[in-house]
Amino acid sequence: MPAQIKLTQERGATLINLAVATLAIGALYVGREIFVPVALAVLLSFVLAPFATKLQQWKLPRTLSVFVVVFLGFSVIFSLGGLMVSQATRLADDLPSYQQTLKDKIESIRGLTGGSGTLERASNVLKELKTELQNSEAGGPPSAGNLLRQPGEKPIPVEVKQPDPGALTTLVAIIAPLLSPLTTTGIVVIFVVFILLQRQDLRNRFVRLAGSQDIQRTTAALDEAGKRLSKLFLTQIAFNAIFGLVIGVGLELIGVPSAPLWGLIAMIMRFVPYIGALISAVFPLILAAAVGTGWEMLALTAALFAGLELLAGQVIEPLVYGHSTGLSPVAIIVSASFWTWLWGPVGLVLATPLTVCLVVIGRHVDRLQFLDIMLGDQPPLTPPQLAYQRMLAGDPIEAAEQARAFLKDASLEDYYDEIMLKGLRLAAADRRLGHLDEDRLDRILGTVTDLTGDLEAHDDIVRTDGSEEEKDTGFGALVSSENAEEDVRSLPEEWKSPKAIICIPGSSKLDEAAAIVLAQMFQRRGFGGVAEKADALSMSKLFSLDLSKAKLICICYVESPSDAMMHYAVRRISKKGGSSTVILALLGDDGVGQADRVDDASVVFESFKLVIEAVANIARSDSPKQSKVSGSPLLGSKAS
Repeated sequence: MPAQIKLTQERGATLINLAVATLAIGALYVGREIFVPVALAVLLSFVLAPFATKLQQWKLPRTLSVFVVVFLGFSVIFSLGGLMVSQATRLADDLPSYQQTLKDKIESIRGLTGGSGTLERASNVLKELKTELQNSEAGGPPSAGNLLRQPGEKPIPVEVKQPDPGALTTLVAIIAPLLSPLTTTGIVVIFVVFILLQRQDLRNRFVRLAGSQDIQRTTAALDEAGKRLSKLFLTQIAFNAIFGLVIGVGLELIGVPSAPLWGLIAMIMRFVPYIGALISAVFPLILAAAVGTGWEMLALTAALFAGLELLAGQVIEPLVYGHSTGLSPVAIIVSASFWTWLWGPVGLVLATPLTVCLVVIGRHVDRLQFLDIMLGDQPPLTPPQLAYQRMLAGDPIEAAEQARAFLKDASLEDYYDEIMLKGLRLAAADRRLGHLDEDRLDRILGTVTDLTGDLEAHDDIVRTDGSEEEKDTGFGALVSSENAEEDVRSLPEEWKSPKAIICIPGSSKLDEAAAIVLAQMFQRRGFGGVAEKADALSMSKLFSLDLSKAKLICICYVESPSDAMMHYAVRRISKKGGSSTVILALLGDDGVGQADRVDDASVVFESFKLVIEAVANIARSDSPKQSKVSGSPLLGSKAS
């Protein structure tokens, strides 16, 4: 009953969140005439705030600093806008002169295609159909006007003239198109001024609104949003301005008309992710085709845009400020589509910074954490979770890719301990809850088997002096020891025989997966290690198990065995193995805290590496059965 109540409460909370989100989106759409200027003002304030702060540090009063910065900022914006209008007006006057050149090039392309394509035949059919329709209308039934008209009488031409508009009408016609942009600009200027003047007060009010009981988290969110957006906007404005300048200069050298206009458009459109530069190249390419007598100007223009975008996007931009937006590529595309649908072209330009704000809020507000998960660039799953997920899916290929990425900066033993073992622990936790059936257990075991086989030939990178890197071609790098090869050579020969160490699963297929990993790690250390099946301790399998050549038997547990289960397993193995040393490897989450010894077997827990080191200590002893293995610091050690 309590579970049903909890489920009902969760569903109710989900419905409430969906309703709130729907209302918020509806409010943003309906009130876009107000929200768009406010959003522009907030984002511009992030750009201008560092300059206003700098002027205040130079002992200039706050009000004067704000007005100076706003005046200079909007002067630059208005100057660029005036340049674009003048260039567009000049281009509109020159367009008729380019029309014939463009027609000639279209005709030449049609001539190259032979003029007998499907499109041309379709065009001829449409022309014939149009002619037939006109002829049928001309030969149709006579209209009333034709009946009243006498034969040979010509129709009287009629011309309708509008009265001359007055001065007021002309003024309204001129001002009406400019009214909306001027209103928006005025609102933006006013909001920017007040935001810069009252930013401390606005910050304090936001802290109170978000929750004054958790000032630390709210302050961290505000600081992160301010720093990230300021850095993002300033770097993008500077970088895109240089990009537009190079485009404008390049087009001017090529000879494309109105080159400054296309440079400004390229600078603005580059704020649109991925496709902005391509959109800005469309009109210059059409104009280059219309102006030049040949195709050289078109080819040079295309090469300029393509080469510069590749250089900027793939080489220079990551070096200047990296991928610092904090958004995933899919989130950038989705946010661009969403904000364009919501607010039109302005939303397309504002999509990235607005989405960054949402990600920052989701990172610091628990109820909105889904925004950070869905839109942020942080991996949605931790490496152990991803490894476990790939085990469940039975996908050793992606698991191997993840392993190779990890192994670029770490050893294989580190991978097995930090990712593989933690992934198996997640599986053990799910199995305790009854979430894993036999099919999923088979997938996990099969994935681990394939993955260890794929990584068997891997050579660790050994760093000798902090800068050089060399490949170890022996049994694998002993990262934790400087005398790895010497340790391998010092092993007695009986420990190198094929079945010197036998790893036996405790009770399940997850334990078998751990045994497979341990056996490979023993082999890489120079031991002779093998792994048995999950049912090796069963009555039918134990009698056929050959332990005669085993120097050591390691019983592996990833799950949580009971004391009775461990005592039973040790007694059966000790009776079957004779003089072999027996250790218990408790590799689960709750292994820490178990007894140091179970019957005559020592207990090692926490990690694969500790098990390997414990066995290495035993092997280095002259008489391992008589040595006090339980006193070794690597046996039964607890995490500090």
